[in-house]
Amino acid sequence: MKILIVEDDKGISDFVIPELEHEGYTTCLAVTGREALEKFESEKPDLILLDIMLPELNGLEVLRRIRAESTVPVILETARGETIDKINGLNLGADDYIPKPFEIEELLARINALFRRVNYAKEKESPVSIKNLILNIDRMSFSIKNDKVAEKESLDGEGADSNMVEVQLSKTEFLFLKLLIENQGKVFSRQQIIDEIWGVGHYIDENTVDVYVGYLRSKISEYTKDEYIRTVRGAGYMMG
Repeated sequence: MKILIVEDDKGISDFVIPELEHEGYTTCLAVTGREALEKFESEKPDLILLDIMLPELNGLEVLRRIRAESTVPVILETARGETIDKINGLNLGADDYIPKPFEIEELLARINALFRRVNYAKEKESPVSIKNLILNIDRMSFSIKNDKVAEKESLDGEGADSNMVEVQLSKTEFLFLKLLIENQGKVFSRQQIIDEIWGVGHYIDENTVDVYVGYLRSKISEYTKDEYIRTVRGAGYMMG
C-alpha cells in the first residue's frame, strides 16, 4: 500500500517515512500543496497523510480538490487544540485526524484501522448494476457492453467477445448514476436529486439536473441503443 505524506516540516517527514517503510508501506513525499496535488495524480496513493499548514495551498484546499474526484482515505495532521481545523477537515471529507506532535504508534494504529475499514467496506460492497451496465464504485466509472461493436461484428460474421468498455465519470456524474442505479424503478424529482447529490439547503438550479442527465445519456448511448435513464413526465427521472 502506498502512502503519500504531505508535510513541509523535514523533521517530521524524516521521522515518519522510515517508520512507515519499516512497517511495509511504500511512501512518497510532497512538501507543498501544489506538489501534493501533482503527486496525488501521478502516484495514485492508497492513503494520504496531509498536513493542514502548507505553502502555496493549505491542506484543507488540497483536501477539497482531492475530494472532487476521489474517495482515497485521508488523515489530517492538525495543530493540537485547533478544533476548527478538525471540524472543517471532517466536513470536507477527511477520514480521520491526528494532532501534532504525535507518537508513531498512534499514527500507525490510525492508518491500520483506516485500511481495515476500507477493506471491510469493499468486501461487503456488492456490484451495482443494471442490464449490461456495471457501476465501478472504487474507480468512479461504469463498464458497459458495447452493443454497437457487437452488432457490427455479428454483421461482419466475426465472433464477438464480451465487448465491455469502461467509461470514466466526474464525481457528480458518478453520484447521480449511483443514486439512480441503487434505486432502480424509483422516480426522483429534480429537487430530490439535488438534495441527494449536492445536499439539502444548497441552491442548485433544477436545470442543472437536466444537464447531467444529458451528460450521462450521451456517455451511455455511445455504446448501446438501450434506454437506461427514463424521463417521467411531470415527475422527474428513474433508472429502469
